[in-house]
Amino acid sequence: METYRPRRSVLYIPASNDKALAKIAQLSCDAIIIDLEDAVAPADKIAAREKLAGILAKRPVVNDIGRRCEMIVRVNALSSEWGADDLLAMAKCEPDGLLLPKVDTPRDILEVGDVLDDNFAPDAVKLWAMIETPKAMLNIGAIAELGRDPASRLDCFVAGTNDLVKETGVLVTPDRRYLVPWLMQMLLAARAGGIDMLDGVSNDFRDLDAFARECTEAAAMGFDGKSLIHPAQIEAANRAFAPSPEAVAEARSVKEAFELSENAGKGVIALNGRMVERLHLAQAEKLLAKAAAIDA
Repeated sequence: METYRPRRSVLYIPASNDKALAKIAQLSCDAIIIDLEDAVAPADKIAAREKLAGILAKRPVVNDIGRRCEMIVRVNALSSEWGADDLLAMAKCEPDGLLLPKVDTPRDILEVGDVLDDNFAPDAVKLWAMIETPKAMLNIGAIAELGRDPASRLDCFVAGTNDLVKETGVLVTPDRRYLVPWLMQMLLAARAGGIDMLDGVSNDFRDLDAFARECTEAAAMGFDGKSLIHPAQIEAANRAFAPSPEAVAEARSVKEAFELSENAGKGVIALNGRMVERLHLAQAEKLLAKAAAIDA
């Protein structure tokens, strides 16, 4: 069965927020992004970076609910005055991944990968890319294609919807109708590159009903999860991006049907009055792997 790493809920925590960082082990999110970029004031960036070695060295093997939480660090852009030092420091700290802001071209990914390689960062340190500029959208296919080359380390896209809104002037509506075409373009590119795709943040963390609707829509669009700005959003994201009991039962029935001796070697079978192909078996196995990883 295919292995799967859940990324349903991915919470940003400012690297300068000691109170929030102290609660990491208590969080039920699948991943945490410790943010050195937008959430940290320029005057605090060096101090925040210097804290990360200790934070990552003490990262919990599992959180309080018994699951391992991925630890990602969003560094400052390589073109900024802090970016190069961020990368060198993180190569030594060995987080699970680095989230790169303002990615415009494949070269932005490759340059960071070269820095990690030159500083002997393990291959397990992956790269995530913020897709948040018009130029990134124009180059989205070429950027995503790097995901097919393990040497690039590219593992995940994160939609930077706030920056896309700022850069384009697009109108933000409750149903995100003007953003959806770009989100689907990101999703399609990510799937072509074999990498994960996370939806952007929802800014009003007090309106949990609206947030839940956004999660449900993003899951229906095919996203793997959502980036969050507040712990109150974790539960809704975990629920929306997890397979439903009905979907798990259906997937299990498909798998079991193909395992029957009379169906050995068949490319198409009949199940409950409908045609089921081996592509449906592959989908079922992926869904079951996702459910197993979430329940583990």
